[in-house]
Amino acid sequence: MVVSVLIVDDHALFRSGVRAELDGRVDVVGDAGTVEQAVELIASKEPDVVLLDVHMPDGGGVEVIRRSGSGPSAPRFLALSVSDDPKDVIAVIRAGARGYVTKTITGDELVDAIERVDGGDAVFSPRLAGFVLDAFNAPIEPDVDTLTPREHEVIQHIARGYLYKEIAQRLGISVKTVEAHVSSVLRKLQLSTRHELTTWAWERFETPKRGKGAL
Repeated sequence: MVVSVLIVDDHALFRSGVRAELDGRVDVVGDAGTVEQAVELIASKEPDVVLLDVHMPDGGGVEVIRRSGSGPSAPRFLALSVSDDPKDVIAVIRAGARGYVTKTITGDELVDAIERVDGGDAVFSPRLAGFVLDAFNAPIEPDVDTLTPREHEVIQHIARGYLYKEIAQRLGISVKTVEAHVSSVLRKLQLSTRHELTTWAWERFETPKRGKGAL
């Protein structure tokens, strides 16, 4: 079965060139020059693979994946970019792309990459593979910037050893509200249990204070 492909890039000339290169080798079902166009075409055409530029004026590849990368009919994404900056590579892979190749790739190599990504493989230009391995072998720092001020207050109290009932009394909220905040924090920080949260919160909020006091 021929792989269906959607090309997403904000340069029309480049899209035309890729179309010409892939003609007769895969089924190019369309091309898009903006995030909005890409999202609409992904929904209507349901391509197997989306060739995705990383940088576009209205959000780029990460935004396309964020808006179209889930659901039973979601395509596989293969980044095709002029950039070989490790930050770009890691950002689009973390968003959900299955591969990342640069625009120096040949037509034969691109067709091979598309077919491999469609088959479930992860595909990277040789010098980019090391960036990905290093990044995913390194511990990920939870994104605390996503926490609300109230969630910060709750985990600071947890770090100090207060029970849910005590936290509720101190903050003037219900126990159920405290539980809801804890559940939200666990999800945002990708933690599984209150014990993990307590350990994380204690290390972040209390250990530095105790370290200063010991000087």
